[in-house]
Amino acid sequence: MVYKKRKIKVFRSKKKKESIDVVISKLKESYEQIDPNAIEKFEHFPLSAPTLKGLKDNKYFVPTEIQRESIGYSLRGEDILGAAKTGSGKTLAFLIPVLEILYCNKWNRTEGLAALIITPTRELAYQIFETLRKIGIHHDFSAGLIIGGKDLKFERKRLDQCNIMICTPGRLLQHMDENPLFDCSNMLVLVLDEADRCLDMGFQQTMNSIIENLPPERQTLLFSATQTKSVKDLVRLSLSNPHLISVHEDSEHSTPSGLVQSYMVCDLHDKMSLLWSFIKNHLHHKVLVFMSSCKQVKYFYEILCKLRPGTSLLALYGTMHQTKRMAVYESFSRKQRSVLFATDIAARGLDFPAVNWVVQLDCPENANEYIHRAGRTARFQKSGESLLVLLPSELAILKQLENKKIPISEIKVNPNKLTSIQRTLEATLAKDHILKESAQRAFVSYIKSVFLMKDKSVFDVSALDTDSFASSLGLAIPPRVRFLQKWKKAKEAKKKEKDTIAQTIVEDLNEKLNKSSDSEISDNEPEPQAYQSSVKDSYNFHDDDNSDEENDDLFTVKRKDHNIIETDDFEDEVELATDTLNKKKKKPLTKAAVAKKMIKKQIKPNQKTVFDETGEAVLDKAKTKVSQMARDYENNSDKGGIDIEQAKQMLREEDVFDRQLFREKVKAKHREEKRKAKEEAKRAEMEDASSSDEASVDLSWLPDPDKVYGKRDSGDSEDDFDPNSGSESEVEDDSSNIHRPPKRKLLTNKTNIKKRRKIEEDSDEPVDTGLSLMEDEELVLKMLDV
Repeated sequence: MVYKKRKIKVFRSKKKKESIDVVISKLKESYEQIDPNAIEKFEHFPLSAPTLKGLKDNKYFVPTEIQRESIGYSLRGEDILGAAKTGSGKTLAFLIPVLEILYCNKWNRTEGLAALIITPTRELAYQIFETLRKIGIHHDFSAGLIIGGKDLKFERKRLDQCNIMICTPGRLLQHMDENPLFDCSNMLVLVLDEADRCLDMGFQQTMNSIIENLPPERQTLLFSATQTKSVKDLVRLSLSNPHLISVHEDSEHSTPSGLVQSYMVCDLHDKMSLLWSFIKNHLHHKVLVFMSSCKQVKYFYEILCKLRPGTSLLALYGTMHQTKRMAVYESFSRKQRSVLFATDIAARGLDFPAVNWVVQLDCPENANEYIHRAGRTARFQKSGESLLVLLPSELAILKQLENKKIPISEIKVNPNKLTSIQRTLEATLAKDHILKESAQRAFVSYIKSVFLMKDKSVFDVSALDTDSFASSLGLAIPPRVRFLQKWKKAKEAKKKEKDTIAQTIVEDLNEKLNKSSDSEISDNEPEPQAYQSSVKDSYNFHDDDNSDEENDDLFTVKRKDHNIIETDDFEDEVELATDTLNKKKKKPLTKAAVAKKMIKKQIKPNQKTVFDETGEAVLDKAKTKVSQMARDYENNSDKGGIDIEQAKQMLREEDVFDRQLFREKVKAKHREEKRKAKEEAKRAEMEDASSSDEASVDLSWLPDPDKVYGKRDSGDSEDDFDPNSGSESEVEDDSSNIHRPPKRKLLTNKTNIKKRRKIEEDSDEPVDTGLSLMEDEELVLKMLDV
C-alpha cells in the first residue's frame, strides 16, 4: 500500500514573527509614557524579555538615579550628556538602551555594525564587554572587544560580524584605516564612556579622524563622572538637542557620600617611608596607590617586593604587555587584601570590588582627576577612604578641590608609626644594579612629570629637593637630569636678557632727558644784542609798509615756554626692545626639517656628479636614467599616481641602454681574460728563457782556480779549463802556503752543454781503432765469447 506524502503548512513561525512585531510596536509606543519618578525597578521600564531576564540573572533589580533618568530619553532615540558620581551605574545606563535599540530594529549578525562604544582605556573596555556579556546573554547579537595588545589578524577577519563593538580609539582608527571589512555606514548608536577623557587633547586628533568616518545621522550618548560642556566638543560630535542629565549637580558634594577624604602634607624625601609605613599598618586592607609615571610604579613595585611587606603586591601601568595587564586586573578584583600600584589608567571607570583605601601618592593633574581616582572606592552606596599626599608646594590644589565641592580634611602623620627604610634601600640597590637603573629612571620620570604639568601654580619643579629625593629612593648619587639643566640655563639667560634690555631702555631715557634739559637751558640764556635789535625792529607796529614782515616774523618765532620730548621715537624704541625680548630664539633645525627643506627645493642628497674635460656631466648609467623620457618621468613623479603606458614606454627605452651597458661589460670581461692569458703566456716564455740562458748563473764570485790550486799542466783536459781564470803566467808567490783541498772539477752549465753536444756528435761517427775491418770483427767475437 502506497501512502502519498502530504504537504503540511506550518504557520507557527509566521505567528511568532507577527507576535515579535507586535511586541516591538508596543514597546515603542510605551517609550513616550516613561516617567522617571514612577520607576522603582527595571521591570517598570518597557524593556524586552531577554534584557529583563539578563538583568534578573545578574541580580540587577533596582535602577540607580542616572539609569532612571537617562534610559527613557535613550530609548526614544535622543542624544544624552550623562554626568553622575563615580560608582553610580553609568555602564548599565548606556548598555540597556543599546540592547533595546538593536532588538527593536530586529538586528541580526549579518547586518554588521550597529553600536560603537569607545572608552579611553583597555581595562575599562574589557569591563564593559564583560558586563554586556552578562546582561545580553539571552540576545542573539554578536559583540567584539577591539583593544590594543591583542591579535590584530584575529580581529581583522571577524570585524564585519560584530553588531556591538567595544573599543579604544587607537585600535579603532587602525581598523578604519587598514581593514576593508570595517563598515560603519549602517551604525545606529555611538557611545563615549568617560567622554571628557576621550575628547581631551590626548585623543583629539584620533577622535576627529574617527568622527569623520561615522555617519552623521546617529544617536550619541556621552557619559562621565566629570562631563564635558565644551561647545567645541559638542559641535565635533554633531549632537542634535542633547539632554544634559546631571543627577548630582545639585547635591552637596561631587564625590560619593560614603567616601571619607583626607590629605597629608609631606616632604618629597619622606614619601617612600610614608608609603612603606602605610602598607605595614594596613596589611589586611585592599589598597590602591596612584603614581604619576609608569617607571615610578615599576620601581616601587620591584623594590617593595624585595623588602616583603607582608601582603601581596601588584602593579598596573601602560607599558605592560596586554595579557599581563588583564591578569593583574582580574587578580586584584578577586583578592580580599592586596596593594595595587597604578598610574592613571586605573583611575577611570574600573570597578574593583571592596577597595578600602585609595592613596594618591603623587598629586593629580586637576580636581577632575582627583574625583576619578578617589572614585575607585566607596562605589554604589559602599564606604571607603581616600588619602591625598601633597608637597608643601602643591597646596594650591586644595582651592580647586573646594571649588568642585569636595570635602577634604587634613590629617597628620604619627611619628611613632613612621619607619625609615632609606638605609635598606641603599643596601639593596648596591647589590642589584638592575634595580639601581630602575630607581634612576623613576627619579627622572617623576621630575619630568612635574615639569610637564600645565598648572604651574601647583607644580613647581624648581621647588623640588632633588638630591634628598634621590637619596630617599636609595640612590647614593642623584642622576643627571639634562632637560632640567637646560631649562634652568635658558631661564637664567632669559632673565639676563630682560635685565640688559631694561638697563639699555633706562640709559636711553636718561640720555634723552639730559639732552632735553640742555636744550632748555640754552633757550633760557640771554640772547645777543644784535639779535634782540633785529627782533625789535621787526615788531615796529607803526610802520605800515612792514606789516607783511611783521606777520611773517610772528609766525616763525618758536615758543620757548615748552619742553617737548620726541615721544614717538622713544615709543618705537621701547616697542622694538620688547619685540626682541619676546622674540623666541631660533630653534636648531632638526633632521626632519632639513629633509623637508631639501624635498621642497628638489635637492637630491648623496649624489655625486663627475664632469669630463669639456665640462659636461658624465652619467653613471648603472645608477641614473639615461633616456630623456625617463628623466622627464622622474621629474613629474610628484603629481601622484602612475601612468602605466608612459611607464612601459620609459622602461622600453631604458632597456635599450641596459642591454648596451651589459654588452659593454661582457666585452670588457673578455678583454680582461685575454689580457691575463697573454700575460701568463709571456711569463711562461720568460721562465723557459731564463732556464736556458747561459748567463743565468753568475759565477764571478767564485775564486780563481789557478790562484787556489796553482797553474795547471799542459796535459790537463780541455774540460777542466776555467775561462774566468787569469793568464798562465800569473801565479801568486804565496800559493805554496795555501791549504789545497782535493781537486774537483768545476763545470759550468756552459761546459756541461758543450761536453754533452760533443758526446752526441761523437756517438754518431765510427771509432777508429787502427785495425782492419776483419780484425775488428774477430776482436768483437772474442769479446762476446768471453
